[in-house]
Amino acid sequence: MSDADAKGSVHLAVNAGVASVLFDRPAARNAMTWSMYERLNEICEQLKADASVRVVTFRGAGGQAFVAGTDIEQFTTFTTGEDGVAYEKQIDQCIARLESLPMPTVAAIEGWTIGGGLAIATACDFRIATAGSRFGVPIAKTLGNCLSVANLARLSSVFGVPRVKRMLMLAEVLSADEALACGFLLQLVEPGEMDAALGKLCERLSVLAPVTQSVSKEGLRRLVNHTLPPDEDLIRRCYGSADFHEGVSAFVGKRSPAWKGE
Repeated sequence: MSDADAKGSVHLAVNAGVASVLFDRPAARNAMTWSMYERLNEICEQLKADASVRVVTFRGAGGQAFVAGTDIEQFTTFTTGEDGVAYEKQIDQCIARLESLPMPTVAAIEGWTIGGGLAIATACDFRIATAGSRFGVPIAKTLGNCLSVANLARLSSVFGVPRVKRMLMLAEVLSADEALACGFLLQLVEPGEMDAALGKLCERLSVLAPVTQSVSKEGLRRLVNHTLPPDEDLIRRCYGSADFHEGVSAFVGKRSPAWKGE
């Protein structure tokens, strides 16, 4: 794998008022590196200022995953809970930029949508997925870290608290059928039908009143994020725990973690 492939990339293309964002690191199921998050930030800032763009789509390369979370090997440099606080702030800022885009956004999901990938998909306004896609945040099984309160609020607003508890506390990964039934997904399609379904949805969205769309999504965003409680103490406790460091070490070493609750 080349250095560029290892770091991954995020591409932007704009055609006839539709912006297409591609997460391109298929060898790692499009797991996000720091440079990919930075590029996503840049793209969102660029799109925010482009009044010619009516719809933005987000998609993972390779057809096997949307985004399979953040690359866990990057956590090997973390030493204290403060590293976790800084990381969650960075992720919150990136997701907030995506969520705050004034035009409609669509996640085209093919396969695994895990952790940070689920946060990205949840920040979009609409989601279309292939039937075999899976959704979850199995960090109680894999890494032993936590989510920010802002991301908990986003997930709860679309999945409901009971399902979020299943994903976080039981490490369950939900099927596409369940994601459709609870309203998280707008539509399920067969793999070969994604391009056509995505095109039809973009066409529908691009001919409607853009100001109505913009103020409606911003009002809903404010409702979800209204009076979020502080969370740094929770994040600091989790990322500063011995269990978190064990989770990272076990993942990198390709073994099962031995949790101790400390």
